[in-house]
Amino acid sequence: MLHLILVLLSFSGVGAEPADTAVVEAAVQAPEGGVTLEAEDQTPTGRFLTATEVRPILNATRANWIAVRDFNGQDLVYVTHLWSWRCGLLRIEVAINGGAFEDWPMPACHDDTSAPNAILPEDGLPYIAHAGGSVKEVAVRITYDDLGTDEARFDGKGMLQP
Repeated sequence: MLHLILVLLSFSGVGAEPADTAVVEAAVQAPEGGVTLEAEDQTPTGRFLTATEVRPILNATRANWIAVRDFNGQDLVYVTHLWSWRCGLLRIEVAINGGAFEDWPMPACHDDTSAPNAILPEDGLPYIAHAGGSVKEVAVRITYDDLGTDEARFDGKGMLQP
């Protein structure tokens, strides 16, 4: 049986409504057919490769986790900021307009380079397109590589980019 320690934290962020943060011991099993997540070593590297190193940055920049841009009649939902700190994350999940959370694939960390969090052309694009004017609310849940989770909700003009 998993032992969970829930730590409720309150953060302030412009344009983002914080949710609870959970710190978890041991491993977390995904729903049937899913992948079991295991906590990774949290020894600081100075290269922003662990939750210990990226959590303070992501907490301070919560309002930047996502952006929505109206482009050529489409709403583009971006997770560029989260991809930029992905080496300390195991999972990004996004829910649009109150829908169910869905995994957002992220590229591998480039640990063998001098910029492990860089977004390279072969990593793909950090956005998905929706019908223009259709994205009213975005919820984001991240799972750090120490198995802690964090969530934020974005709505209205606070998430829109010019």
